[in-house]
Amino acid sequence: MITFSLNGEPVRFNGDPSTPLLWVIRDDFKLKGSKFGCGAGLCGACTMHLDGTAIKTCVLPVAAAADKAVTTIEGLGNPEDLHPLQTAWIEHNVPQCGYCQSGQIMAAAALIADKPSASSEDVDNAMSGNICRCGCYPRIKAAIMSVAASALSYDAAATEANS
Repeated sequence: MITFSLNGEPVRFNGDPSTPLLWVIRDDFKLKGSKFGCGAGLCGACTMHLDGTAIKTCVLPVAAAADKAVTTIEGLGNPEDLHPLQTAWIEHNVPQCGYCQSGQIMAAAALIADKPSASSEDVDNAMSGNICRCGCYPRIKAAIMSVAASALSYDAAATEANS
């Protein structure tokens, strides 16, 4: 029996511990936002957070999630309370086909959580493992940079207020 937190709720999986986490989440817990792309951890469509770190789950055995927190795109935000990146995705009209978007957003969310004022280079480095077959990279980067710029503006305003 493998126990872990899934989007803030305790869950249990009683099956083969070598099953990729992606398939456990999609098949056993019926959360379909994370996608299967390559099956080799190369495209990023399956990206989720494991204890806050972006991880490609098509190659991660569910046993690696034992006693940890897993967050999927469904746990990042909801229609009534979108994550800032989800709002930026809409504002920048990022998706074309949309297949890679949950993985893209999850990778970007881990970056923003770690570096709220991420630089252009930080974004390039963090997103290099996520592929968009439609080529929406300029819009993806613009959306991420808008959230980072908002954090930078907030940091500057707070610093100025404290001076």
